[in-house]
Amino acid sequence: MSNFTTIAIIAIIVLLVLLVLGMNIGICMMAVGFFGVWIVRGLNPALGLFQTIPFTQATTYSFTVIPLFVLMGQLCYYSGMSADLFNMFNKLLGNLRGGLAMATVGACACFSAICGSTAATAATMGVVALPEMRKHGYEDGLSCGSIAAGGTLGILIPPSTGFIIFSIVSGASVGALFAAGIIPGIILALCYIASIAVVVKVKPDSAPGKQKYSWKEKLISLKGGIVMVILFGVVIGGIFSGIFSANQAAAIGAFLGLVYLIIRGNFTWKVLCSCLRETIKTSGMIFLILIGAYVFGNFLTLTQLPSTLANFITSLNVNRYVVLAVILVMYVVMGCLMDSLAMVMLTVPIFQPIMEALGFNLIWYGVLMIMVMEMGLITPPVGMNVYIVAGVAKDVPLQKIFAGVAPMVVGMCVAVLILIIFPQVALFLPTLLGYVV
Repeated sequence: MSNFTTIAIIAIIVLLVLLVLGMNIGICMMAVGFFGVWIVRGLNPALGLFQTIPFTQATTYSFTVIPLFVLMGQLCYYSGMSADLFNMFNKLLGNLRGGLAMATVGACACFSAICGSTAATAATMGVVALPEMRKHGYEDGLSCGSIAAGGTLGILIPPSTGFIIFSIVSGASVGALFAAGIIPGIILALCYIASIAVVVKVKPDSAPGKQKYSWKEKLISLKGGIVMVILFGVVIGGIFSGIFSANQAAAIGAFLGLVYLIIRGNFTWKVLCSCLRETIKTSGMIFLILIGAYVFGNFLTLTQLPSTLANFITSLNVNRYVVLAVILVMYVVMGCLMDSLAMVMLTVPIFQPIMEALGFNLIWYGVLMIMVMEMGLITPPVGMNVYIVAGVAKDVPLQKIFAGVAPMVVGMCVAVLILIIFPQVALFLPTLLGYVV
């Protein structure tokens, strides 16, 4: 093992320790990367990173897609679209035992299609769905668990911030990633719904009896999803068809979100300022992570750790799926300790050369990685979505929410296995749409 490799491994350990201690993710990666380059190359090259990287990354045109998609999600949130989606799925699934919990997952899946944020999806559906489920006598663990799990779909179903970051770091087509995430996202939502069905079958007291709605009521409720379908069709359909780029699609989506906010009569200057404030706050956090990750990535490139690790692993006489399993376990563990976007920025430069050397498809790997990372959003000790739901349901103990989420984790494991066994689940749509995968 070379001295540079040793330095890189020590730096990664230091980085993980600092993250566990709660240090800001972007600043943490910048600091470790800076001191790493200082040790490897000297002070002047280390200072040189801050002369170029922050300005270069902050002014990169492709990054404008991030604040625009975040703004689109904020505008749709304030328009009341989430309540319409929940009402629609409640009417469609209410005749099933546990139908409200299933409707929550369905509404989360659809809201994710115009939001792209796990936190926003979980918070929004918590406010909308939790009072309804409580009113109908649902057990708190099942209610909160379905909301927390459903929120994870925000990072998988396009437009996904996770896919945008993965595209920037890996060089993969963001359109291909968006297309690849649709079917796995639907499968994951169905696995969550199946998990709820099993829970209410084993514990009938966790959900009340069925609700009855006429076919007329169900048909009328479909109007609640029309706007979502139109918005998703224009934004994602425009990207897939090549009519406009991802950046243009995000801008159009934000504009349509603003139009719908006005049409619904929810527009006020206070609401608009709230949308812009949250967009700036979220985008600033993401940009800080991106800048930090590029500083740290430059350090890793200097040490040649990614290529050294890839050469070492490919030289081992083990099945490539054994290596994949080890990497996925690492993602699950890391997901319990740190933010998913930070994991994308930190791990892709290290693991991408390994995946490509082993012959795994990059688009498929991106979808699989994002799906596994979602597990960290609902598992202790971090479980960001669990804490978000706990903030909405302040009287529900965290232990009860984690217990309610446990069956959903099993459902997620089933979805991951399906994706591993059948890679075409992710690659079918990108291939059909003409992307090179």
